[in-house]
Amino acid sequence: MGAISVNKLSKSYGNIRALQEISFEVQTGELFGIIGPDGAGKTTLFRILTTLMLPEEGTATVNGLDVVKDYKEIRRQVGYMPGRFSLYQDMTVEENLSFFATLFGTTVRENYDLVKDIYQPLEKFKTRRAGKLSGGMKQKLALSCALIHKPSVLFLDEPTTGVDPVSRKDFWEMLGRLKKQGITIVVSTPYMDEAVLCDRIGLIREGQFMSIATPEEIINSYHEMLWAVHADKLSTLLSELRAFEGINSCFSFGDTLHITVSNEQLLPATLKSILENKGHTDVDVYPIQATIEDCYMLLAK
Repeated sequence: MGAISVNKLSKSYGNIRALQEISFEVQTGELFGIIGPDGAGKTTLFRILTTLMLPEEGTATVNGLDVVKDYKEIRRQVGYMPGRFSLYQDMTVEENLSFFATLFGTTVRENYDLVKDIYQPLEKFKTRRAGKLSGGMKQKLALSCALIHKPSVLFLDEPTTGVDPVSRKDFWEMLGRLKKQGITIVVSTPYMDEAVLCDRIGLIREGQFMSIATPEEIINSYHEMLWAVHADKLSTLLSELRAFEGINSCFSFGDTLHITVSNEQLLPATLKSILENKGHTDVDVYPIQATIEDCYMLLAK
């Protein structure tokens, strides 16, 4: 049995099915990513696995312990960093860390080596109130508090949302170091580019996993003909391409559109010429390799 085992887990809020018979496993020492947009069911799943919410149907275990029957022991063994900053904003950095260590019957000194790399940049601000920290510093403090009791499984719910790109990069480097220490990490994120940093990922939509595999396996399973299209007036181009015969899908990706093409007789140069004849300028059409986001959009159609 892996570190986490989930079998046909379901949860509803009134008429809304947040989770629909979800099943998956996470192996000990694995960095497992749950990838999906807001409302996909990520937070509900995390709250059940950390014993903060009861499932309606199905079963789940963490380190072989049942999330309903063994909730007290699970709370001793896991660390949880919720998506919203939930530490005590009027307490200092040092007071927050000491408080969470005390809750679990330990001290900062006893487990300092585990959080040293994460906490050291904060030490010069240890007397600053947590509410006055920057987004990246709040993130480091929350992770330190989640780790200070030396958990074997770490749950991180959208830990990089709203954080600047440099802090996001630093955070994932920290997760890599924690993984080397044998900690099982389950992290959820709406950022598709973070998916490739996980050992395996689950693509979740409307409370169900569409696919669970390594990032490479998911990308390699993409067999559609995929092109990028760039031109002026993207919004007009988007509606035109969606109505174009032989184009199955069209989605906006920054300053380009990604399209899947079913007509094998249609060539990039031909489509470029058609768009230019329609009055579009600065047109470029070329084949591209699929990303995790492209795979997600294809599965979600």
